[in-house]
Amino acid sequence: MEFSEAVAIARKCVEQLNPHCERIIVAGSIRRERLHVKDIELVLIPKPYEVGLFESGFASIVNSWEHCKGHLPCKYAQRKVDGIKIDIFIVEYGNWGSQLAIRTGSAEFSHKVLGRAWVKKGYKMEGGYLTYNGKPVATPNEREFFNRIGIDYIEPTQRK
Repeated sequence: MEFSEAVAIARKCVEQLNPHCERIIVAGSIRRERLHVKDIELVLIPKPYEVGLFESGFASIVNSWEHCKGHLPCKYAQRKVDGIKIDIFIVEYGNWGSQLAIRTGSAEFSHKVLGRAWVKKGYKMEGGYLTYNGKPVATPNEREFFNRIGIDYIEPTQRK
């Protein structure tokens, strides 16, 4: 899909979800400003919500979209909106930075640059958190994450 069309759909999704989220951002190829977009990645922290019979908030929006993968509550769900897949990554304040960096990608950048850097520094990624000696290490923003793993911050458009 062309960048401009994907951005319009992403904005629509963010508008619908925003009242039900503490934080939300579009990541992936849109954040990297790629000309062609395969899917839309959203990284978000939802406000409390209900599922099941008393479904509310975040769940009511996500579950109104065409289901592909994942049943709330979960850390990852995939839906389809206007013909494009939406990858939804549900995170917390403590892993916002690491997950935003990883989900911005590209996949090769996340693996070869970020992954190698955290391993070199003795970190692991467990349960969505950067960990050291089995203990979660807070990464409340991307710059903190990059700093922790020992590399200079790289703007999303330069992550190739």
